[in-house]
Amino acid sequence: MYLSFYGLREKPFNTTPDPKFLFLTAGHREALAQLVYGVQEAKGFIVLSAEIGTSKTTLLHALLRQLDGSNTAVAYVFNSTLGFDGILEYVLHDFGVEKTGETRAARLFALNNFLIDRRRANQNTVLIIDEAQNLDPSTMEEVRLLSNFESPSGKLLQIVLAGQAELNMKLSLPELRQLRQRVALRCTITPLNAEETREFIRTRLRIAGARGDVHLNDSAVKRIAEYAHGIPRLINIACDHCLLVGYADEKKRIDRDIVERAIRYFEAGERPRGVFRRRAIASPATAPPPSRLEWVLRGIAAGFVGAALVAVVGSGAAEPFISPVTHMVSAAAQSAWGWMR
Repeated sequence: MYLSFYGLREKPFNTTPDPKFLFLTAGHREALAQLVYGVQEAKGFIVLSAEIGTSKTTLLHALLRQLDGSNTAVAYVFNSTLGFDGILEYVLHDFGVEKTGETRAARLFALNNFLIDRRRANQNTVLIIDEAQNLDPSTMEEVRLLSNFESPSGKLLQIVLAGQAELNMKLSLPELRQLRQRVALRCTITPLNAEETREFIRTRLRIAGARGDVHLNDSAVKRIAEYAHGIPRLINIACDHCLLVGYADEKKRIDRDIVERAIRYFEAGERPRGVFRRRAIASPATAPPPSRLEWVLRGIAAGFVGAALVAVVGSGAAEPFISPVTHMVSAAAQSAWGWMR
């Protein structure tokens, strides 16, 4: 809606995990470096934890881009509500292992052969489970047993458990102490500070093609930082709504007042004034207005329907036929009315 108004190539504040828009703070860079190191050095279990909306999934996609696709096979499980058998089936499908058998034992045997073949070819194999805090303890224990696939020189399967802060709490359960001891690396993503929030906004605008046509002043950025508490997802949502309100007001300079209205719009559903009016004006008409001939034909049709209705109702001799004819005329009237509209 507002791209051409601000001179942007694409929306800068989408909440989808696009690695192109990944803003690497010091914490993000350290976490990404640990992930890459853990996978490449076959460390086995790696845990990535982060608060909701701190670009955890985006960081995982950045990890996939850094891994050598020709040398690394990755199974990415994003539905962590699956039981272990569902996860195992999903992983085998993602790895392209077709002949697996119908039992769990047969599938585990097929996975083991696949991992051994890749190790012989000096290739890496990685399993990533996102939102791992949703896994129940019994499923986590089953996943731990996958790390038993190993050779004398290292683990055949690298497993990344990524989740919210609750993941660390779950790993501290007594029944998961064996899994906890297998974790070789722990990575954490922290929220952005005020200066990082400013650079985050500038970076995303620049990547989206901004050339100075849109600007958020210092008070606007400060209010966004206060509202979002350093959570990138909330920063994106607030900024997107700011651009929408600015578009409605025909303002390319976003100030604190616009931020306040954008926050109210998001929190309470107060629609910015003029947004849809501008959209209607900017959009081409979907159909031309009726011609004079069309109006004449519609008038004739309406007159015919009215005359027929009067004739039928006023004729006592046609009393037995009034009901069906009336229905017929009523249907014709409705059709004509729809045409006239």
